[in-house]
Formats: sequence, structure tokens, C-alpha cells
Amino acid sequence: MQNTPDSGQKPITVTSPLLPPLEEFTELLQDIWQRKWLTNNGHYHQLLETALAEYLGVPYLSLFTNGTLPLITALQALGLNHGEVITSPYSFVATTHSLIWNGLTPVFADVDPVFGNLHPAAVEAAITDKTVAIMPVHVYGNPCDTEALQRIADKHGLKIIYDAAHAFGVKQNGHSVLEAGDMSTLSFHATKVYNTVEGGALICHSAEMKRRIDHLKNFGFTGETEVVAPGINSKMDEIRAAYGLLNLRQVDSAIAARKRVAEAYRTALASVPGIRCLHDIPGVQHNYSYFPIYVDAATYGRTRDELYFHLKEHGILSRRYFYPLIPDFEAYRTSLSARAAHIPTARALASSVICLPLYEALSKQDVEKVIHGIYSY
Repeated sequence: MQNTPDSGQKPITVTSPLLPPLEEFTELLQDIWQRKWLTNNGHYHQLLETALAEYLGVPYLSLFTNGTLPLITALQALGLNHGEVITSPYSFVATTHSLIWNGLTPVFADVDPVFGNLHPAAVEAAITDKTVAIMPVHVYGNPCDTEALQRIADKHGLKIIYDAAHAFGVKQNGHSVLEAGDMSTLSFHATKVYNTVEGGALICHSAEMKRRIDHLKNFGFTGETEVVAPGINSKMDEIRAAYGLLNLRQVDSAIAARKRVAEAYRTALASVPGIRCLHDIPGVQHNYSYFPIYVDAATYGRTRDELYFHLKEHGILSRRYFYPLIPDFEAYRTSLSARAAHIPTARALASSVICLPLYEALSKQDVEKVIHGIYSY
């Protein structure tokens, strides 16, 4: 019998949330209940901020209730509310939405053909007298060319805010990628390597900036009766902070398990004509947040979409991520920088990518099933 979603067997999905031990989580919930402090920089919120900053190797980290609000707040904190920001067309749409919410104009630049990160040459070519910042994305957790982008930013007097939603724990040459630029943001959504169900963080480089960020995420309050900026409510509550503390204890073992799955995929698919996998970057401590493959239809003999739907029919729920490109959504397709000729590499990646199931609890049998689904089609 075919293993389809209707066959009574659970389909293999792209990701599965990292869940903390139920007994320990219940104990923390009881403690929260007894403390009667549910939000507003509570006990577990403070513990998690400190623990995450130490784990990630960053000096200043502010927790948020999701991964989009740190992007919006970073722009606010840097005073960016007019002009153009050069960003990636190959990302989740929240990256670009954050610019619109701040009154900024997104300008899409093309990406590199291997990892899909913003190409420094394309960024420099897109700079005008209206450009105020660059918002790159560490796509699938693979670091951007941060040194080249910083040289460009310094040359033109631009700010850099990194969307590091996929880059939890990623290091390059022993240093956290979150140290790059003026600020970096993280997402702790349930689909991420590390999650707090919903959540996020904003990383900055000074105590003064952290204070400003913390004011902005709490309506702009600096005290009981003083508001210094038009802030927003984006604080993380105690329940998700406690959940996050427990998940932090097991994230290293989860990453190690994901690495084994990624290596199994990479080894097995290396001999499949027309299937390209990403390699590990020398000097980078990866977190194996996603496992994208790129389908060359002429060599593989099937298009990306044909393979995608073939896997789906057999209960393997992969994802065409990122597809469509952000510039192809109705809200952005009228932009001059959205034209196909302007971003050919991003379009080529978006039309050929499939992210295979990758999570720490993925069984050897399920991994073999995914591989067989690609081999046999």
C-alpha cells in the first residue's frame, strides 16, 4: 500500500518542533503560577535572555514574542524610516514586510548561485543616493559574505541589519555570525532548530542600544509614567520563556542529530544526476536548519514541481522554500527591482529548490524513504 497522507500513516514533514520534557515543563508552569508574574520582563524571561546571550556568544540580546517584530524594531531603533534598503528577493516575506512597516522602500538585489545569499557585487550595483541600509539574510543558516558587505556599508555610510532567522548558533571561524553588522535578528518559531513555540530575539552591540530596544518593545515606557518613543508590545511571556529554557538544554543534541540526517542525505544523493546539495562551508559551525536540494530538470529528467508532487503523493511533505520569490507576490511585483532580468540567479534557485524533511527525531527508515522517493522517480 502506498504511504500517502490518506493511508493511515503519518506523513513525513519538513520539520518537527523540538519539544521540552513534559514533566519538567509542568514543574516550571507550576512555578510560574506560584510567582503570579506572567509577562513584562519576568523571572524566566530574564533567565532566558541571559542563557541565550551566553550560549550564542553575544553581549546584548533582547527577547521578542516572534521573529518578525525584531526586524521591525531594529529599523526603528536605528532611526531608519525613509529611503531605500537593499535586501534579498530569496527569503521569507517577513524580511521585506518589516521594511514596508517602517516606511522604507525595498530594493531587491540578486544572490549568489550556490547558497542564495545576497551577492556583494549586486548590492553595490543597487546603491543610490536614497539607500540607507542593507538587510541581508543568512539563507538556510549559511553565513553571508559579511566582510564584503561590511566594506560596502562602510564605504557608503550604510547600516546593516542581518535577518539571521535561520542562523541560531552558527559560527564562522569561532565567532558568532550574530556579531556582524549593526544588528541581527533571530526567529524562535516552532519550525526552527531552537524554538519557544513562537518567539525571536534582537542582538545589538551596546548596553545603550539594548535599553532603547527594550523600551521600544514595551510601548516606549521607561518607567511607570514616562514614554520616550512610539513603541510596540512585543514582549515574550513567561510561559514561552520557560519553554525556551528547557529547549536550550537539548538543542546541541538536536543539532547533532540533524547533522547525521543531513550527512545521510548528502552521501546518498551525491550520485543522483541533476540533484545538487549544499556542502558545509569550511570554518563554519552549521546548525543544519534546512536541507535544500536543487533540481536540474534537464539532467534529472523531471522538473522540480514534478518531484515535489511525487514526494507529496507518497506522504513526504517537502517544501519549495523559497518559492515564490518575494518580488512575485502581489504586494511587491510592481517594483523595478522585481523584474526577472534584475534577479536571474534568485529566480533560478526559486524554480529548482526543494527543502527535504530535516529534524532531530527523523528516523533512519524515514530518511531512507525520502532518498528512495528521489531515486525511484
